[in-house]
Amino acid sequence: MDAAQARALIERYIAAYNAFDIDGMLATLAPQLRFENWSGGQLTAEADGIEAFRVLAEQGAQLFAQREQRVLDLRLDSARAEADIGYRGRLALDLPGGPPAGTVLELQGTSEFGFADGRIARIVDRS
Repeated sequence: MDAAQARALIERYIAAYNAFDIDGMLATLAPQLRFENWSGGQLTAEADGIEAFRVLAEQGAQLFAQREQRVLDLRLDSARAEADIGYRGRLALDLPGGPPAGTVLELQGTSEFGFADGRIARIVDRS
């Protein structure tokens, strides 16, 4: 996959994420997807395979009334990409022991993407 194809695939994935379009997100992913979310150096969520990822994506979508990921910088090579991500979301629900619904969360982090057969095969989010 060349850099332009990788960039376009990542942009489609993020646009679908921002639109709460889970089917659109899944359309960019390889069936054997490996997903990891790391926060503060700890693994907080993981999924092996597209159906396990669907479950996480559906759960995550319910938590937010609004959300947006923005690519601040994108570095590409022949096998992978790393994006600096700005994130902003407004909670739809009270989090147990955490902030109440309506709270706006703003974070920055990185997302690493790996590719196989013209799709995203690996995502590692770190914040």
